[in-house]
Amino acid sequence: MNHRASPCLVLLAFLVLSPATFAAEGLIHLGPEEIILANRMEIKVPGYSSPSFEDWNNDGLKDLIVGEGGSGALGMIRVYLNVGTELEPAFGDFFYVQSNGKDLTFTPEGCMGAHPRVVQWDADGRKDLLVGLADGTIRVFLNIASDNEPAFDGGTTVKVGSGGLATLDVGSRATPAFVDWNGDGTLDLVAGGLDGAIHVYENAGGAVPPRFHSSPVGGMLVQERDYNLMVPSARSSPAVFDVDGDGTKDLLTGNTNGQILFYKNMGTNSLPAFAGYTFVQSAGKPIQLGGLRTRPAVCHWTGAKDGYWDLLVGYGDGKIRLYRGLPRPGDFNADGLLDGNDFTILVKALDKPVPPGGSPCDLNGDGAVDLLDLRLFADLWLAEHGEEG
Repeated sequence: MNHRASPCLVLLAFLVLSPATFAAEGLIHLGPEEIILANRMEIKVPGYSSPSFEDWNNDGLKDLIVGEGGSGALGMIRVYLNVGTELEPAFGDFFYVQSNGKDLTFTPEGCMGAHPRVVQWDADGRKDLLVGLADGTIRVFLNIASDNEPAFDGGTTVKVGSGGLATLDVGSRATPAFVDWNGDGTLDLVAGGLDGAIHVYENAGGAVPPRFHSSPVGGMLVQERDYNLMVPSARSSPAVFDVDGDGTKDLLTGNTNGQILFYKNMGTNSLPAFAGYTFVQSAGKPIQLGGLRTRPAVCHWTGAKDGYWDLLVGYGDGKIRLYRGLPRPGDFNADGLLDGNDFTILVKALDKPVPPGGSPCDLNGDGAVDLLDLRLFADLWLAEHGEEG
């Protein structure tokens, strides 16, 4: 009488004996392009869009904050409140950010009106607003209302240098991010510009509000192979975060040619170092929108529960594009982990009919979930956890 080995015993054997033939993916692999809607119509702001995704009104749902302007349109900042859910964001009408009781506006130039980022600049616990401007400067607007209904003062231009007397200036088209660049536990300024460089202004002494007393007007320029990193076709717009999950911060940036570039950190969290770039892909092909400037923002579009970063991209047609992070093979519940929960899902799917649209458990795509898929899962497990995992 033939006895079929239990799936658990088969997996255990392969965890011990099978070679690791699948390496963990090192880049964000993104799904097809989606255009964000409001009131069931495509969002299309005047001029160039610069989006981010933050909880504006403290209701537990992330909202769209969108800079607009350039090409003759006034620089302004829209807020689209999320009227959907965490897993299914949806948007209705927008309103403009207020400063001293009126719409906050900026002088546009070329391809930029305003590049906003929600930050906590001072120590009052309320969200503030950091805005990169077309003239290369950055202004911070302090929240003078509540954290549930933000409204802002008239703004202050960010200063640098000894005594904080010089005006921060990247030259043109400032696109700031507020991050801990050097791993000292305090937040620094990282900004792109028309020149294609990545300008870093380190927070001196961990001050709140931050002080950039050790930085020159143009900042410290990020290096690539011992040269100043220059984003191809210029107009850098950096997003700084751990792209590949190795524990060190990396760079994503847009550029003039409508691409998104990934620079892997080959150094450490305290001393980032870079050596070349890779094009970020959507549906298996590099993102290539054309010559109207891409400005990316990293987010969890459907909440952090899915375990994968998503990407919002602003562009010169005024629309906002979303590219969702795709779960890697074997992560059947899309929580970002390859663990026993995924094994349980696979075991329950063994020898069951595969739906017409396919199943993620059919790892080899042969139309069946069987022991071949269990072998592949074992290889994926070994690649992530090693033989002692």
